[in-house]
Amino acid sequence: MIEHNTLFIGGGWVPPKGSGRITVTSPSTEEVIGSCPEASRADIDRAATAAREAFDDPTGWSRWSPQERADALERFALALDARAEATACAVSSQNGMPIRTAQNVEAVTPPLLLRYYGGLAASQKEERRDAMFGGTTIVQRVPIGVVAAIAPWNFPQSLSFLKIAPALAAGCTLVVKPSPETVLDSYVMAEAAAEAGIPGGVLNIVPAGREGGAYLVTHPKIDKVAFTGSTAAGRTIAENCGRLLRPVTLELGGKSAAIVLDDADIAADIESFFAATLHNNGQTCFLGTRILAPLNRYREIVDVVTSMAAKATVGDALDQQTQVGPVVSARQRDMIEGYITRGIAEGATITTGGGRPDDQQRGYFISPTVFADVDNTHIIAREEIFGPVLAVIPYSNDADAIRIANDSNYGLGGSVWSADPHRASEVARSIQTGSIGINSYMNDLASPFGGIKDSGIGREMGPEGLASYQVTKSIYAAP
Repeated sequence: MIEHNTLFIGGGWVPPKGSGRITVTSPSTEEVIGSCPEASRADIDRAATAAREAFDDPTGWSRWSPQERADALERFALALDARAEATACAVSSQNGMPIRTAQNVEAVTPPLLLRYYGGLAASQKEERRDAMFGGTTIVQRVPIGVVAAIAPWNFPQSLSFLKIAPALAAGCTLVVKPSPETVLDSYVMAEAAAEAGIPGGVLNIVPAGREGGAYLVTHPKIDKVAFTGSTAAGRTIAENCGRLLRPVTLELGGKSAAIVLDDADIAADIESFFAATLHNNGQTCFLGTRILAPLNRYREIVDVVTSMAAKATVGDALDQQTQVGPVVSARQRDMIEGYITRGIAEGATITTGGGRPDDQQRGYFISPTVFADVDNTHIIAREEIFGPVLAVIPYSNDADAIRIANDSNYGLGGSVWSADPHRASEVARSIQTGSIGINSYMNDLASPFGGIKDSGIGREMGPEGLASYQVTKSIYAAP
């Protein structure tokens, strides 16, 4: 049991003003593993005020030179490096992420982002332009202000730092709201920030549920909202930010296509294909959960995908051998099982999985499941399931594959698999999505990531991620 009784606000550990608590249950064992205070509205007010005062301080973080901030972010990165194993274990214990994934992603990505954005901001130069009618314009990039960063439970550290790192590098201050399913890792983050000497009020953390998040989004001391989560929640946040004329970045759901062209040999690189379709127990927004297979090789591709899913090692998230752990909660498992029932009712055929594994007597486990004979109009092909469930859809030719891939309300990720890189590239260029991979899928931290359509607004990662926390200001000087 890990019990926390304080909140990290204003640079220190303070007692909560409310009496609510968040209890964390292990999805592997169904046992309570920890708890912490639930931030009340009064706590969120206190955090927003601390962030506002830190940002407005005439000698504070927003006024530091970019290099001074980069040096502080390097100290923050070093403190996180020292806590890598604690971070990985905390994440896996809470959301079911296989521990090897947590060690390679959740423990590694935050320090990488801090170093990347610290260096990027330090290297930015003030731009001078010749004005069209004479004189000179200086284009200055200034921090946008106080940021509300709302992160989900599936990659709680990586997705938090996609917001925290560029915002800090730009000179912003933050109020971070972790998901109630994954709050324990946020205390590890706070300890690292304190050790690194991040000034008081620059980074504040308020664990809370939906009501707390909604209150934070509309708080009068917030200047920008950065949210990763469901499309439904994103719509509500967008509506509120639109009314307030408040900038917002939204990285939302996905139902991406993994297009297997008729010359592809996915069996030869099944690990990459697994990562592009079943990564993190299927609890990943960009996964290619719609697998598009050519008619002339359809049964062969179904067999390869079925074998991949059937052979995956299912087990406790903290077991180094586990490839597929439990899903995050009983509610999530029930929802996934509902989709499996719908898929059967629509006439699709289960080739493996479809239920709970016999050898897991406790925990929120779903056997990796593959559906064949799926039409793109089926619910399991239209809606984000967010679990280890794949739908294999037949197509007739490349143009038909492109049509099916684009026939979706989402547009976040995707992949194209082929022995011919040029052909794969031509198909990839035709897919309506924010990002896509060829013979793999990977988020490059130095390149923009985000969605179109129902998958969101704005971009994270790369220089674009830094720009979303800056405002351009033009200073005109007459000749």
